Amino acid sequence: MKQKKRERLANLFNVLGERNHINAAVLVAEDGDIIYQNSFGYANLPEKRLLQDHSLFELASLSKPFTALGVLQLAQQGAVNVEDEVERWIPGFPYQGVTIHHLLTHTSGLPDYMEWFHKYWDHSRIAVNQDIVDMLMNHQPPGYFAPGEGWLYSNTGYVLLAVIIEKASGLSFPDFMKKNIFGPVNMQSTRVYNRRLQPETIDDYAFGYVYDIHKGQYILPDELEETEYVYYLDGIQGDGTVNSTIRDLYVFDQALYTDSLIIQASKELAFSPVRLKNGETVDYGCGWLLQNSPEKGRIVSHSGGWPGYSTKMIRYIDQQKTFIYLSNVEQNDEYEQAIFEAVDNILFDQAYVIPERPADKKKKEIDPAIYSRYIGSYSFPDGTIAYVTVENERLYIQITGQARFEIFPSSDTRFFLRSLSVEIEFILEGGTVTRFTIYQNGAVEEVMRIFEE
Repeated sequence: MKQKKRERLANLFNVLGERNHINAAVLVAEDGDIIYQNSFGYANLPEKRLLQDHSLFELASLSKPFTALGVLQLAQQGAVNVEDEVERWIPGFPYQGVTIHHLLTHTSGLPDYMEWFHKYWDHSRIAVNQDIVDMLMNHQPPGYFAPGEGWLYSNTGYVLLAVIIEKASGLSFPDFMKKNIFGPVNMQSTRVYNRRLQPETIDDYAFGYVYDIHKGQYILPDELEETEYVYYLDGIQGDGTVNSTIRDLYVFDQALYTDSLIIQASKELAFSPVRLKNGETVDYGCGWLLQNSPEKGRIVSHSGGWPGYSTKMIRYIDQQKTFIYLSNVEQNDEYEQAIFEAVDNILFDQAYVIPERPADKKKKEIDPAIYSRYIGSYSFPDGTIAYVTVENERLYIQITGQARFEIFPSSDTRFFLRSLSVEIEFILEGGTVTRFTIYQNGAVEEVMRIFEE
């Protein structure tokens, strides 16, 4: 049975590799055996240096399971309690009632740091975690909801967890991770690495590339205005910046089936849905996205996305199957999801389809003076706000709690995003834009413009 899966996985990825439709390292395991691993494409595009199975990738938010694990280890030792309020560890913390568990489960309601740093930070300086603490303490941007009353993915929360790990352990975050997680299970290449803050020459490093629609080529995100934040946010740790390889992540995956990193009770906490104050549950535990399938059992996973990097680790923990995917060249998100679906189908003996990679997107040349009519604030039905702005004759959208994205014209009124399968159509009534329609994953949503009284 495993041999059949090996053959089907090899067929899937060999076809994608031959088409040059994948730039990634992949590993698939079942019952403690690696049944497929391979690497496709380049670690360094200008030098044409090939990816290897030991190439080192920025994990982006796939770092969060490691940060959460560090906190759970400290809780096991009695050094912290997950019900401790953040103020115990950061005296004077102005957001009342936020606990470590709220941070772990994205139920804190804390403001997003990226939005604030885009508006107010000196972009020539690289920020570190203390700068985020200072921002929260000194400027106190409003939170999104009271702790425990909602769920909103929070990078800010995971930065604070790294700060708490340092305060509780007396070690720097990178040293704590190395001593307590990477070292004990022999993740030889894995490390916390901020390559712009403390650059090093790493032979097997996989540089991340984004597609520049204006130039029609792949470049480093540092060179693209939309993604310049990779420079000034490079010193942040906890929500990202763990760097690893497919083999080390497999070692980590296997260690989680034992008690070598955390005991069973801690794993149950990590893999249990969080319950909100109103009694509703959300399928996120402590650093893991959760699913429960009648056919496949419990599935715990996390993904990561940062300019130039897309990462995914899916653990079918009842079936002891694992899929690890590390990519360093930006791809269309629906296309990547189709690859993940094909692997899932192969692992569970279902028919699979080899996906077709969509062509690189091209923008229509229009008069940028048109953009001014779209500037403004727009409200989603749930109250989330989208801000549309113009800078240097380019149009941007930023939704509360998310990064700012440039949007590109496919017509005078319809726009698309570079890496996400999202389209936005502005609706004019009597010469005034009153709303926009957003098209995403087959869903259509109206977003109304906010007019000042």
